[in-house]
Amino acid sequence: MKLRKGIFFLFLSLFLSATGYAGDKDSFLKKQFTSRNGYALNYRILYPENYSPDRQYPVILFLHGAGERGSDNKAQLIHGGDMLASFENQTQYPAIIIAPQCPSDTWWVNYTRPSKDGEKRYFPPSAPITASLNAVIELLDSYIDKGIVDTRRIYVTGLSMGGIGTFDLVCRYPNTFAAATPICGGANLERLAKYKGKTAFSIYHGGSDSVVDVQFSRDAYETLKKAGADVRYKEYPGVDHNSWDKAFAEPDYLSWMFQHSL
Repeated sequence: MKLRKGIFFLFLSLFLSATGYAGDKDSFLKKQFTSRNGYALNYRILYPENYSPDRQYPVILFLHGAGERGSDNKAQLIHGGDMLASFENQTQYPAIIIAPQCPSDTWWVNYTRPSKDGEKRYFPPSAPITASLNAVIELLDSYIDKGIVDTRRIYVTGLSMGGIGTFDLVCRYPNTFAAATPICGGANLERLAKYKGKTAFSIYHGGSDSVVDVQFSRDAYETLKKAGADVRYKEYPGVDHNSWDKAFAEPDYLSWMFQHSL
């Protein structure tokens, strides 16, 4: 059985390579979106193989971390891009994947970052959506308006700053996303305690994270569970901030998402 599967993906790889699909982050197209207020947002997009504008597809919205901010429209795919675009994943879980890039002078979410040792991040209970994240939701809406999105199967995932952005988007748009997978992120617990949406959560964090305290994810899990949300949590003992490597390697990272539909 394993031999047959290996041969299948070998032939699939050769076929897709011949059609210009690289099976890695280079497969994503470079685009730029301008929001209604004139905000320019760079993003990359991957369409499923044999994409047809007459069909509707699931969407995975991918939010990168702070280290991948910039204007090159490339760095946002450093972590996770190859995994999302792999031949095997695109065959088993065909989806439109949208990966915006946050400019270097801003953040996905307004929150207080530590200015000295011993301080912790503070997530305010209410804050205006950032211009960058507002552009992201407008970008998503623009593809929904094209009629090519299965609105029952929109998924959001992100790491570090993007994990924080994942929580923020779901709190702001509680009936938009079928599933969310925040990695080494965090959120205001008052907001999560009031959460009544339909999104399922799969939270990941490294137990020895020296950048974003693991307690944020532990508390988010307990708070969402008490609020009645469909939530699960996986912690990686001894792992520092790069817990996304472990999360992306989970055998059900994508299949868990695709089990959910609004």
